[in-house]
Amino acid sequence: MLFERFAAKAARSVAMGLLAAWAFASGAAGAQQATYVGEAKCLSCHNQENEHFGDTQHARAFRGNPKNDRERQVCEACHGPGSLHVANTNDKSLIIRFTNDGVTPIEVMNGQCMGCHGGGQRQHWAGSTHDTNKVACSDCHAPMERHSKNGLLRRASITQTCYTCHQQQRAEFQRRSHMPVPEGKMSCVDCHNPHGSITRPLLKNDSVNETCAACHAEKRGPFLWEHAPVRENCANCHHPHGSNNERLLVSARPFLCQQCHNPPVGHPGQFFRGDQTAAAALAGGAQSARVIGRSCQNCHVAVHGSNHPSGARLQR
Repeated sequence: MLFERFAAKAARSVAMGLLAAWAFASGAAGAQQATYVGEAKCLSCHNQENEHFGDTQHARAFRGNPKNDRERQVCEACHGPGSLHVANTNDKSLIIRFTNDGVTPIEVMNGQCMGCHGGGQRQHWAGSTHDTNKVACSDCHAPMERHSKNGLLRRASITQTCYTCHQQQRAEFQRRSHMPVPEGKMSCVDCHNPHGSITRPLLKNDSVNETCAACHAEKRGPFLWEHAPVRENCANCHHPHGSNNERLLVSARPFLCQQCHNPPVGHPGQFFRGDQTAAAALAGGAQSARVIGRSCQNCHVAVHGSNHPSGARLQR
């Protein structure tokens, strides 16, 4: 059922894109059909653009080793035939523009990119979160300028490009405990596929747990004794981008454990409090060993699951 809904959504998105492209082409060309004018004609006006374009992967491929007739057109491979634009440069609708001024529909812009870059990692683009939110390929990529080492990104790195829109995640990565993304040891695409996937948050795997287990294989299981919230979703206990608690925990221990274990089975029924820490004991408080150190995990060390015959309580 889920696959059928996704397929129907993707089909509607593709159909809308084709309709928009047809409408744009019809309105732009009018009664006259545009024809190719050649790269030299484009460079007679766009010298500044050529200075930036000449150092890109597109320029090297289109000029040095074109795969087909479309790539041999260089500028017009992406911007479309330019004869009508040359005849009337004031009418911006006579050429495909990769801008946010609304002249060229986003579906048309993305359709030009997908003409060469379709399939592969982009097979789920249609109907994805970025597609349905009208994100253009040129919002993340600069096809005519080189700002990054790879991918013709608009910023110097993948992470900085994603931060342009995802300000909440940018703030989360500044928290005390975070994935090593700001340090450059990871990037957003280690977990997400920005070009589309079968999950809503664009995960590279089928679920949150499968994504986490790609690196944290020791937490994958299966275990003889399983911890229910771990089996369900790693994000029940961990915030994937960053947290002010240790180990990306959504809450400090023991309060995280007490969200489910209330009252704790086999323990006194009261909640553990902040005045039971070692520091509070120096001031005359009632110190509790279940609050110090790793709290509940002082004893329940195998909190992600245990394969020990006597590990029913995740103590070994």
